[in-house]
Amino acid sequence: MRPLLAFASMLVLGSALALAEPPADKAAGAAPAGNAAQDPDKDTKDAAKPAAADVPPARKGVDMTDIRVFTAVFSLIKQAYVEEVDDRSLMRGAIRGMLAGLDPHSEYLDKEELSGLTEETSGSYAGLGLEVAQVEGTLRVVTPIDDSPAQRGGIRAGDIIVRIDGKAVQSDDLDGAIARLRGKAGTKVVLSVLHEKQTAPVDITLTREAIHVASARGRLLEPGYGYLRVSQFQEETAMQLRKQFERLQAANKAPLRGVVLDLRSNPGGLVAAAVEIADDFLERGVIVSTRGRVKAADTSFSATPGDLLAGAPLVVLVDNGTASAAEIVAGALKDNHRALLMGRRSFGKGSVQTVLPIDAEHAVKLTTARYYTPSGISIQAAGIQPDIELADLSLSARNDDIDTSFGERDLRNHLKGANEDAHEGAKSEPREAPSDYALNEALNALKVLVLRATPAAPAAPAKS
Repeated sequence: MRPLLAFASMLVLGSALALAEPPADKAAGAAPAGNAAQDPDKDTKDAAKPAAADVPPARKGVDMTDIRVFTAVFSLIKQAYVEEVDDRSLMRGAIRGMLAGLDPHSEYLDKEELSGLTEETSGSYAGLGLEVAQVEGTLRVVTPIDDSPAQRGGIRAGDIIVRIDGKAVQSDDLDGAIARLRGKAGTKVVLSVLHEKQTAPVDITLTREAIHVASARGRLLEPGYGYLRVSQFQEETAMQLRKQFERLQAANKAPLRGVVLDLRSNPGGLVAAAVEIADDFLERGVIVSTRGRVKAADTSFSATPGDLLAGAPLVVLVDNGTASAAEIVAGALKDNHRALLMGRRSFGKGSVQTVLPIDAEHAVKLTTARYYTPSGISIQAAGIQPDIELADLSLSARNDDIDTSFGERDLRNHLKGANEDAHEGAKSEPREAPSDYALNEALNALKVLVLRATPAAPAAPAKS
């Protein structure tokens, strides 16, 4: 339907890799964050050089004191640490520590980590199917991937991984803990997990397996009403979503009256896929813009004509696990007044990471920009607030089978109805209660939007 956007830089939202800079027809430079951000020395050109004490910390160079402190610490570790440490390990640790001190998403990538990052974008890799983040010295689950060992084992968004195979997760070695989560398909691992609002962790045994993630799927909720689920944004997600939509249209044997788009517990992924999916439901308008310190980080993406639903109502479900690229889609559809957002406030991951190669086997994933919704708002740390907030509830059926309904036909000597005999003695089958409270509410809201959008039937002419 629309060509996949190509990127020249490697932009990452969440944990995945996005290749490239957009073509000229899909991206235009966004308004820069400010001249000072583009050229730190602009305001001081043709002026006397300020005293060192007046120079902001971010513009100060490394002085000899800093170098002496670093080399002294390096030397002390080499001489006095309880175990011998080689120079290479110390330097790698220093690099990782330097990046970890910037933000939770900037990191050093070795050959294995680069390979894992690439695997995630393709949707096929070996592991547990977990998206994790380093939060205040803990290893916290952002979301388990749909139909993965982690999800089937009962791990939920917001859980804290306390121990891996009995070994405590240390705040100063979270990268090592993440590495221990990985492994060959078929191998087992025991995670000690602290669920939200619980005081004691529980042990969960999981078996690693080849994760083949179908990142988009769909089904009919009722005749005329479709459900599209996007679990993460990968290279083929937009194509998969369009195929699912076409399949639903064919099964419905008529254009869909409305769709629920489920982005709950979606950790993000490729920027290109997020932009393309937002474009699939928009006729016009800005989708997202990014702004950073360097000119190459300033971009803007706009929609092109063509809406899969042809303007039919759309409801988007979000929650605390909706992050990064998923927030791009939610923000674009909300700000362009194309969809009604329901659920809970999103995760608030509003920064862009660029993978900068060092050599063939090593790279740095560095935060280079913030992204902004069409209204120009950065959602970093704030998240996207849904139009209708829903509690984290589930539905269940009543335990009794007693029919307590009472109507006119139950009254003694009632006036007999024309079709009463056809229904006499017929027992209505109990309707199975949906367990997904949020989806049930989204469907109800979608029906209201469809009714509001349906033109009223013309009134019958008055008889004379």
